[in-house]
Amino acid sequence: MNQQFSIPTALCLPVPDIEALIQGRTIAALPRMFIRPGQRFALYPADSSASIKAWAKCELCQILDETKPLEILSKLTIWTPKVLKEILQKQQYLFLAYLRVYQLPQLQEISVNPKIQEKLGKFVSLPNSLTVSEVNPVMTDRTFAQRKHQLEKLEPPLHLELEELQSAIASLTISQPAAKQLDDDIKVFLGWSSDKLIKQPDPNLDWINNIAKLGDRSIEQDEKKSNYQAGTDFENIARQSLEFLGFKVESAFKGGAGGLDLYCSKPYPIVCECKAGKLIPSRTVEELLKLGGMHLGKTQVLTSAKLVIGPGNPSTDTLKAAKEWEVSIINAMTIQKLVELKAKYPGAINLVELKQYLEPGQIDYKIDEYIDKAEREIKLRSQIITAVKELSEQDNETSKAIHPSFTVTEIRVHYNVTHNPRLNDEVVHDLLIELSSPLTGYLGRIKGSGGNSDRFYFLRNLLIN
Repeated sequence: MNQQFSIPTALCLPVPDIEALIQGRTIAALPRMFIRPGQRFALYPADSSASIKAWAKCELCQILDETKPLEILSKLTIWTPKVLKEILQKQQYLFLAYLRVYQLPQLQEISVNPKIQEKLGKFVSLPNSLTVSEVNPVMTDRTFAQRKHQLEKLEPPLHLELEELQSAIASLTISQPAAKQLDDDIKVFLGWSSDKLIKQPDPNLDWINNIAKLGDRSIEQDEKKSNYQAGTDFENIARQSLEFLGFKVESAFKGGAGGLDLYCSKPYPIVCECKAGKLIPSRTVEELLKLGGMHLGKTQVLTSAKLVIGPGNPSTDTLKAAKEWEVSIINAMTIQKLVELKAKYPGAINLVELKQYLEPGQIDYKIDEYIDKAEREIKLRSQIITAVKELSEQDNETSKAIHPSFTVTEIRVHYNVTHNPRLNDEVVHDLLIELSSPLTGYLGRIKGSGGNSDRFYFLRNLLIN
C-alpha cells in the first residue's frame, strides 16, 4: 500500500522548468535558497494558470560557484551557460536541487496569487494542503539514480544530438501526431520517460479490425443475394492491406461479378484476385489467369506469384486448379493476422521471406507458421534485451555507472541460464548488433577492438503485446 503525504507548501518555478521536470528532460531546479533533502512540496507554475500538475521530493541540494564547468552543467540541465552565468553574477552561488518528481492523478486548481512572480524560486503556502503519494513517478528508481549520478559527477550526456533533436521538435507535439510519436520514442530512448508512453493504439489503424468483418459481411449479403457493396468494401480493404504490408500495388482491374484483380510489382510480381461471398467458386483460377494474361501477358502471369483472397471456402475444382497453376488461396482472417503483426512490429514482416510460404492451394496454415516464426524471433530479441536489463539491475546494486555494460559472453551466459536454450556467442553477438543499431535503439554499444570485445548496455524495453 502506497504511503500518503500531506503537503502544505509549493516551490514556485517557471512554467518551462516544471514542464521539463514532468517530461523527464531534467531532474534539477534552481531555487533561490538551499532546500533540505527529504523535503516534499508541490510545483507551482509562475503564471496565471493556477493549477498544479506534480509534486517533488528533494533528494540533494548542491551549492555551486563559478569554478564549476558551466558548459557541462548546461548540457545536463535545461539552462544555457549564459543564463547560469547571469544567476551567478546576481547571487554568487547556484542552488541546484535534485528533484524526484511525481505526477498528480488530476490537476489541482488553486486560487491565483497576484504576486507569484515575486515568489519565483521560493516557497509559497498552499490554500489547502495536498494529499499525495508516490504512485506515479516521472521516471523509475534506476533511471533517476543514473541521472543523479551523472549530474553529480558532471559527466557529459551520451546522446547530446538526440537531446537537441527532442528540444527542437517539442513545440510541434501538440499539433502534429507524428512529431509527438517521435518525441515520445526519443524520450524513452534517452531514459526520460517510461516505455508506457509509447505504443499507444493508433486510431488511424482502426481499419485493420474490419478486414475479417467485411469478409463476413460479404458472406451475409451473398446469402441474401445482395452482396455487391459488401463485396466492393472487402476488395478495397484487401488492397489497403496489401499496400500496408509493403506491396506496391500498380493497378486494379474489374473482373467478373464481385471480382477485383490487383497487380503488385514490388518487392516481387504478384497477381491477386479478391472473391467476396461464402464460396470461392469454380473457374476462379481460370478467371485470374485470363484477366491477368489480358493485362500483363501470358509470360508475366505464369512467372508471377498468384493469390486469391476470400472469406469463403474454395470449391473442390478451385483447389485442384490452384495446385495445378500454382495459385495460393488465403482467408480474410489470415490477411488480418499479417496486417496486425505489421502494425504491432513494423519491421516484423519480411515480404521476400514471406514469398517462400506462398505455396499452391489453401495456405492459411503456412502463413500461421510464418507468423509464429516472426513472433518467436521478436520474443527472442525481447528476452535478450531483458537479459541485458537484468544484468544492469544487478550491477547497479554495486556500481554507480550510468550505463553498466557487458560483454557478449556475459549476456549469453545470463540469457542461457534464465531461458534455458543454448545460444552461442556468435548468434548473441549478431542479435546485440541488431538491437544496438541506431534504427532500433534498444541497447547501447561500446565498440571494442575486434572479435567479441564489444560491450553492450540497456536503453529501453521491447514491449510484447
